[in-house]
Amino acid sequence: MTGILVLAGTPIGDIADAPPRLADELAGADVVAAEDTRRLRRLTQALGVTPKGRVVSYFEGNEAARTPELVEELAGGARVLLVTDAGMPSVSDPGYRLVAAAVEQDIRVTAVPGPSAVLTALALSGLPVDRFCFEGFLPRKAGERLGRLREVAGERRTLVYFEAPHRLDDTLAAMAEVFGAERRAAVCRELTKTYEEVRRGGLGELAAWAAEGVRGEITVVVEGAPAPGAEDVGPEELVRRVRVREEAGERRKEAIAAVAVEAGVPKRVVFDAVVAAKNSG
Repeated sequence: MTGILVLAGTPIGDIADAPPRLADELAGADVVAAEDTRRLRRLTQALGVTPKGRVVSYFEGNEAARTPELVEELAGGARVLLVTDAGMPSVSDPGYRLVAAAVEQDIRVTAVPGPSAVLTALALSGLPVDRFCFEGFLPRKAGERLGRLREVAGERRTLVYFEAPHRLDDTLAAMAEVFGAERRAAVCRELTKTYEEVRRGGLGELAAWAAEGVRGEITVVVEGAPAPGAEDVGPEELVRRVRVREEAGERRKEAIAAVAVEAGVPKRVVFDAVVAAKNSG
């Protein structure tokens, strides 16, 4: 009989948010695979449990090599518990490789639901939450970051990102450039912790705030693009949108057509705005 892989959500801040089943799984698993064994030790001490099974590290650096070992344990009937530093394994954390490998071997995979920075930030943002996209971490290099943002410039669903505090100002500035400085957003910092803060405003305003320095774990929620015809887009904004698409590699003709659809205006209006901007510049 094969074993079972259990993905367990861990607190993103307040240890009291740990689901009751987490302690039971930690105590009973044959193998506990942890992103950071030192953090795991602090977690088990706080919960008052002692793992009976073997504890191994499972992080980005050894994920590929350790996955076959864990699958072998599962194939032999072991109950393997996977935990990361905070939140749900495999969501911008180690775990995807192991889940995929287990599924391929017809090994059962289940989960202990727990706190989620994505859903918590969405709920607190004040932005629409009926439809959303989780984009994880943006690339560190400026050019790649801009390219990724341009890919979703027309996305109407609310966008959720993780970001490191020392890159937050650059990321918000890039978002303001691509999405527009007035696009609404929320920066959620240190969720469920002592110094929890949710800062809401336009992307330009938030970028200026972040330039002064921000600390802690960061989740950024950004309003989706407006529906065609849902706003009165001025010539300057039309030109900006065409420029963003051209910089992403689109030909001007295609960029003008796409922006016209986004803004709900005739292509001639966008074309005239581009020509006027070129003549005045």
